[in-house]
Amino acid sequence: MGMNLFGPVIFIDDEEEVRLSGAQALEIEGFEVIPLDSAKAALDYISVTWPGIIVTDVKMPFINGLELLDRTVAIDKDLPVVLITGHGDVSMAVDAMHAGAYDFIEKPADMERLIDVVRRASEKRNLILENRALRMAREPDSEIERRIMGLAPSMLEVRKTLIDIADTNVDVLIHGETGTGKELVARCLHDYGFRREKRFVALNCGALPESIIESELFGHEAGAFTGANKRRIGKIEYAGGGTLFLDEVESMPLAIQVRLLRVLQERTIERLGGNETIPVDVRVIAATKKNLLELASDERFREDLYYRLHVASISLPPLRERLEDIPTLFRRFVEEASDRFRRITPEINETTIQELLARVWPGNVRELKNVAERFVLGMVVTKTDDINTSDYSLGESLTDKVSAFECETIKDSLTKNSGRIGKTAESLKIPRKKLYLRMQKYGLNPDKFK
Repeated sequence: MGMNLFGPVIFIDDEEEVRLSGAQALEIEGFEVIPLDSAKAALDYISVTWPGIIVTDVKMPFINGLELLDRTVAIDKDLPVVLITGHGDVSMAVDAMHAGAYDFIEKPADMERLIDVVRRASEKRNLILENRALRMAREPDSEIERRIMGLAPSMLEVRKTLIDIADTNVDVLIHGETGTGKELVARCLHDYGFRREKRFVALNCGALPESIIESELFGHEAGAFTGANKRRIGKIEYAGGGTLFLDEVESMPLAIQVRLLRVLQERTIERLGGNETIPVDVRVIAATKKNLLELASDERFREDLYYRLHVASISLPPLRERLEDIPTLFRRFVEEASDRFRRITPEINETTIQELLARVWPGNVRELKNVAERFVLGMVVTKTDDINTSDYSLGESLTDKVSAFECETIKDSLTKNSGRIGKTAESLKIPRKKLYLRMQKYGLNPDKFK
């Protein structure tokens, strides 16, 4: 029937009988089915280039079907998710469709309807990926620009580097503060490289205790330690053919760093409690918010591992160093949040933008996205803590006096120009970006000068 032209179908249900019967019905129709007992396992498959669709039960432990839907939409809003709901949950399912679900099927699932919905969803996924491929062939940079936004010179450099190294086999180290988008860049490296059809497997090294991380990375044989009742495949082996993303790699214990170094050098692993040497084909992308060379000098990170990971690197700038991107990013996040919350997109006036530009943004782009979501929900989002700038005049040093003079000069110019940034920058004969940075330094809110 030609169904093999379509991508795979992930079928998720924690009830084995339901899972097997649904998978069997689809396999008879020619679909390749990946039966899973949890939503968490599905996250390793999902990417903007993954060719399949997802069919999932809603009520499951840990991550339920609606949470999986939210995570899938965040990765690729055009990846069809079909929900299987219990009787009486129709209104919830309709709400889920507004949130991005492709369709829903009531339990017990009618197999003919299931097959029809899966066929249509798979056809849609095929068409979407074909259209993206055509756009990529025509404008290879456009898709990456859509996912990694920004016109600041530093962001142009990030995208250029990403395009240059995505389709290579080189290991990569990504450096950036919390919230700058390190995992997004890692996913783009995977999605635009030749490993895109294989798994993207993420592991947060800072979220796991030392007693668990070794087993998570390398796996274990049955009986390797108390509680190891059966063999477990580790993340490195599971990512075979694809990409392993190690976030907060600076948190990895030194003993585990030694083992990871060997994997990178020899591309082999040994499971805990086992003697078999297993070859692995995996690209490693590591991310850190720390200076690994400084940690190495303090003997808190292995220098040889740093250089092995640092074959290629991407440095992500903090939001405070790319203020010119804030208006575009904020508008994009507001539009996305309006769609997700099914709200009318609120008007973004110049006052809101100016207040956003005056903030410090310790949480970077992630914080800006959260602010956009609160803005859509009608919450107060633009509050800048006042700084008593008169304190700058109290110091005796030259630096203190220069700062006090600079602060007062900017305040005077803002007053004369009624808080208008462009006019103020022009009168001070400095670029707007430099003015924003100075205003941020002294906690100056342009609205207070209008």
